[in-house]
Amino acid sequence: MKKILFALLATTSLALFTGCETRVIDHGAYLPLNVPVNDKENYVSVVLLNQRVQNSVAVPGIQEARLPDNRLKVAVQLRNRESRRIQVQANCEFKDAQGFVLDSTPFQNVFLDGNAQEAAKFIAINDKAVRYTIRVREAH
Repeated sequence: MKKILFALLATTSLALFTGCETRVIDHGAYLPLNVPVNDKENYVSVVLLNQRVQNSVAVPGIQEARLPDNRLKVAVQLRNRESRRIQVQANCEFKDAQGFVLDSTPFQNVFLDGNAQEAAKFIAINDKAVRYTIRVREAH
C-alpha cells in the first residue's frame, strides 16, 4: 500500500514540475528609451528643470560674448512671472562643437522680486567652449 501511494505521489509531482517553462534571461545590449523625448538640453540654450520653474520664470534674452582670452561668456536674463519673490538656481554647461560637456559651473542662487528681472552670468573655464546650455531649477 505504501509503495503504491509513494509511486502515485511521485508520478503526480513529476507531472506537475515537468510542465513548467523556464524563461531565458537576456543580458544583451538594449536601445535607450525616450531618446527624442527628453533631449532638450542637446539643442536648446536654456532649459527649465521642473514644472514650477516653468510656470514662474521667463527668459527674455541671452547674451553671449568672447573675452580677450577667447573664453565664452554667457548672461541670461531671468524674469519673475509672479507677483511674489522667488529664488531659483542657475548653472551653465559649456559644450564643444559636438555637444559634449567640457565644463559645468556650480549652481548659483538668483533672487527675483515680484515681476522683476535679474541676470545670471557664466564664464567658461577654457577657450574650447562653442555651445552651452543654461539650466534653471527650483531652489531648496
